[in-house]
Formats: sequence, structure tokens, C-alpha cells
Amino acid sequence: MNLGFSFFIGYRYWRARKANAFASFITFFAVSGIFLGVAALIVVSSVMNGLEGQLKNRILGAVPQMTLISDMGFRDWQQSSQSLLADKYLLQNIRGIVPSATTQAMIQSSSNIQAIQMYGVYPELEQSLSSIAAHTYSDAFSTLQAGKYSIVLGTDLARKLDVKAGDKVRVLSGDGVVYSPMGPVPSQRKFTVAGVFEMGSQVDSSVAYVHYKDARKLMRQDSNTINELRVYLNDPFSAPALAPKLVAGFAKQNIDIKTRDWRQDFGHLFAAVKMEKNMMSLMLSLIVAVAAFNIVSALVMMVVDKTTDVAVLKTQGLTTTSVMNIFIVQGSLNAMLGLMLGAIAGIVLTLNLNEILTTVGISILGVGQTLPVELSLAQLSFIILGTLLITLIATLYPALSAARVQPATALRYE
Repeated sequence: MNLGFSFFIGYRYWRARKANAFASFITFFAVSGIFLGVAALIVVSSVMNGLEGQLKNRILGAVPQMTLISDMGFRDWQQSSQSLLADKYLLQNIRGIVPSATTQAMIQSSSNIQAIQMYGVYPELEQSLSSIAAHTYSDAFSTLQAGKYSIVLGTDLARKLDVKAGDKVRVLSGDGVVYSPMGPVPSQRKFTVAGVFEMGSQVDSSVAYVHYKDARKLMRQDSNTINELRVYLNDPFSAPALAPKLVAGFAKQNIDIKTRDWRQDFGHLFAAVKMEKNMMSLMLSLIVAVAAFNIVSALVMMVVDKTTDVAVLKTQGLTTTSVMNIFIVQGSLNAMLGLMLGAIAGIVLTLNLNEILTTVGISILGVGQTLPVELSLAQLSFIILGTLLITLIATLYPALSAARVQPATALRYE
């Protein structure tokens, strides 16, 4: 009953806030601050999520997300993989396991030379797993055949080498070096450019693909032996949690393995993106915090203005908790108004951001490119609950001030 009465009085005070023009002015800015802060947080967080997801697809879709390495080799990799995926947790997180060969190499054309990371793959096994297959022009990836010594290059790499499909390039591998009286001689062989792929990221300038057996021969290793398995994950960011389980799973099969994942090569990039994302969210959260301070100011002024009313209510038997609830309700209604308007505006802007930018003629990423946007329900819930918590805390001091009002003192000169 007291809670309902407190809500009724708090609602009446909230509706009557224009009685004090200055307090109404501060309240307006408090609501506006929450509105702008929440809307900006939703839009910016969604864009940062989209950029992170785009980087994940464009970079981690082209390089090994996780590699399992066995010095002794995998005798029956298919059987080992099937036994491993009998674990439901691993099955839920792993899309596929395929053989792979990796070597650092130099690639030379008639006009230039570049350092690359070369991967040997079985195209028929990679077709449904690798993003490269879907981003290769003229279906060149699927035409890689053992013994043909064909190679698929990134677009930027092909541009730097000034080569096109059908041209010859020389690949020198750091593995398989032989020593002669003249010194160490790297393994080398001529390859034919089968085509190019374009992921729209830095891997376009440093990655090349060949058939698995051709890569092993270039490295002067047995082409029928498999020492590396490439693991495709549903979420590449789950690699650190999966590594111990994969090691334990192979240990049960008496196979000792080492694991390597994308963090060794690209961890710094994604760490920088995450830090930027967190800093942007922190900066925008300050808008909500400032708005919460404005709520404190407006409520304090309301407490001073309603001191006599509070004293009368306390003489009528209203408890300290009920008095606090009156002003908590008033402050919370201001916060919820700003939060509701901000959430609606943020969601609408996020879902229509590219259309709005196109309409006003703004191109942030360049002509023909759209901003990647990914609205996360978990992040949206965190923003809403966090804003409610901050504004609820902001109402406690004014509410406590109202609860401390002494009726005898307040009504002495009335």
C-alpha cells in the first residue's frame, strides 16, 4: 500500500515538474543526456561489433584458426578426428578438421619479390569450410591439383608481383634447405598462377595457397605424411578454451600434439580492436554518467522545493522508506523516459544506418562500401540495465536527503 502511495506521489511530482522552471530545465538536460548517451552507445557498439565480425571473417577465414602439430605425424587423421568429435562440446564448436601444410617462403616474379605465408591444402576438403574458396575468382581454388604446381595468390600480392593467371612465379621455401659447399640452398620450384582471391584485408598481400602434396614436395617432405591438421571453428575466439581439450583428446589416442592458433599472428590486431571498442563505450558511457549527475541536481532542487510537503506527509505517518521511494520513483521516471527514447532511436538508427548515410550522401568507408553493423541483444541488454543501475544509484542521495527532513524543523515557521 505504501509503495503504491509513494509511486502515486512521485508520479504527481514528476508530472508537475514545470512548476519549478530551473529544475525542469536541468531535468530536460538530464533526460536528453541519457537519450543521447544510450542512442550513441547502441549505434557505436553495433558498428564496432560489425567491424570486429568483418575482420574475423576476412582475416581469420583465410588463415588457420587453429593448427594441431604432431612431430610423429597423424597415421589416420580421419579416424582420429572422428574419435575427437565424439565429444559433444568439441562437436558443437568445431566445423571441421583437415590436413594442412604451412611454410614461410619468398615468391619471385620477373619484376618483384615478396615474402609470403604459403598453405598447402586439399581443395576438395576445404571447399565447404574455407572462406578462400568463396572469394576466389574464376573458381581457381578448386582447380589446384597435385603435381600441377599451381598457386592461388591474394589480389594485392598478385598486383605487387605484376602477375596474372597463367604467369610463372618462383617460390623459395625456408623449409627443406640443403647445405652445399656454397652454403645453404633453399628449396625452390616454379609455380603457375591459377588465379587470385580477395578477402579485403591484409592477408591479400601475404598469403598464397597450393595443393597439399605440392607444398610438401617443395618443403622436401613426404607428401603422404600429415604432420599438421587445420581446425575450423564456429567461433575463432574460442580457440584458447578448446586447445587443452584437443590436446587431452589426442593424448587418449597416444598422440602427442602441440597447438597453434591465430593469436600468434593476429592477436595484437584483435586486441587493439577490442581496446578501441571498450574505450569508445567508456567515453560514451560518460554521457550517461553526466546525465545521472543532472538527475541528482534536479532531485535535490525538488527536495528543497517540497520540504514542507514531505514534512506534512511524515506527520501523517508516512515512513522514511516511503519518502525515499517518492523521489526514487520521480528520478527513475526521468531516467526511463530518456532510456526508452534513446533505446528506440538507437535501434532504429542501427538498423537503418547505411540507408541514412546513403540518403545524406555520406560515405565513411569509401564509395560503394557500407558500414558493417551487428546489433547484439546481449550488449543491448547490458546498456539498458547499466543505465538503469547508474540512474537508480543517482536517485539515492536526494531520496536520503528527503527522508532526513524533520517535520518540526520544517514546519516551525509555516
